Amino acid sequence: MRGAPTRRLGGLILHRAVILLFTAFAVFPFYWMAITAFKQNADLYVGATNTQHNPFIFNQPPTLDHLRILFGQTLYPTWLVNTLVIGAVVVAITLVLTVPAGYALARLTGRWGERLSIGIFLTYLVPPTLLFIPFSRLMSVLGLQNSRWALIVIYPTFTVPFCTWLLMGFFKSLPREIEESAMVDGCSRVGAIWRMALPLAAPGILTVVIFAMTLVIQEFVYSLTFISSVRLMTISGGVPVALVRGDVYYWGSLMAACLITSVPIAVLYNVFLDRFIAGFTVGAVK
Repeated sequence: MRGAPTRRLGGLILHRAVILLFTAFAVFPFYWMAITAFKQNADLYVGATNTQHNPFIFNQPPTLDHLRILFGQTLYPTWLVNTLVIGAVVVAITLVLTVPAGYALARLTGRWGERLSIGIFLTYLVPPTLLFIPFSRLMSVLGLQNSRWALIVIYPTFTVPFCTWLLMGFFKSLPREIEESAMVDGCSRVGAIWRMALPLAAPGILTVVIFAMTLVIQEFVYSLTFISSVRLMTISGGVPVALVRGDVYYWGSLMAACLITSVPIAVLYNVFLDRFIAGFTVGAVK
């Protein structure tokens, strides 16, 4: 009996230590980006020759020079707007296509429904490098080379299959009786879906929005390939093009751009964490 409190205390200490370890692991990249973004160049590079230099703190006063380079000598604000515009259109296209497709597959019973859903998901697993040449030919035929519309056309080919499969699992977790009750009360099939199914599927829809927007922000290969004009690039393509010049890396400005882009995404994920996890896992019990 005397050992029980000791074991509980030891378990509590271990639990807190593990949480602290994972917290430090998750926070450290943001800390490193922040400290690099505000360090002077002399403070960044002196560590290569001075072993007494501590790279984890400010050895010299912080500076805003890297932010001035980012906003004054690059088109970072323009890239940010391009990314948000493309992301908003891709999210809208993804929702328009995946919500009815996911609902239809969830309510489509039988072997063919399952095969079709698996087939849709497998298309998401095709490596982008295999589609590089076909997409290049398609964009050339459509006349969309060096246009934001090229990315708007291509990105849904990645978001729609996965998000359809995701929403299908979510809609399967919703009892049919909810919609049937609404139809008995006078709603049409569309009205039952709009009034009952969609509000209950909000976590899954939110997950689709976050996933699609995140893909647009972090995708690099196609954004760099199909956009050659610097003014039309997204963040993922414009930042390395402008801030990596041969073998010269503008580390401070690079980290500042990464920090400004990643912090809102991290905040968004944490604010909607419960709904985001529910969107990914609610269909797992079916």
